[in-house]
Amino acid sequence: QVQLVESGGGSVQAGGSLKLSCSASGLAFDNYAMGWFRQGSGKEREFVASINYSGEDTDYANFVKGRFTISRDNAKNSVYLQMNSLKPEETAVYYCIAVLAVAHRVRFVGGDQWGQGTQVTVSS
Repeated sequence: QVQLVESGGGSVQAGGSLKLSCSASGLAFDNYAMGWFRQGSGKEREFVASINYSGEDTDYANFVKGRFTISRDNAKNSVYLQMNSLKPEETAVYYCIAVLAVAHRVRFVGGDQWGQGTQVTVSS
């Protein structure tokens, strides 16, 4: 059974930082591209970032470029999202996904597997 378990969410003030983690089990982790999506209250789910199976290729939504960094550790079956300079409008549930795709396709195809999500709240 595939499981993606996110952690690291919480509350932070505008301008602050958080690091999300996603631990994967039940899949050949180093075959999968990994990514993060988010969904704010009353908003559609949107792509945030993705990373290919080896970690050599990444893709970011324009609104997070230069502030967020996605990384992975295949030895730990984990993917991370370092988020800096957070804004109140980025308050959302952040979801980890796994997909058999190249990094730059993740924003279009979404995930084969989804985690339950972790809440990030940014206060002004």
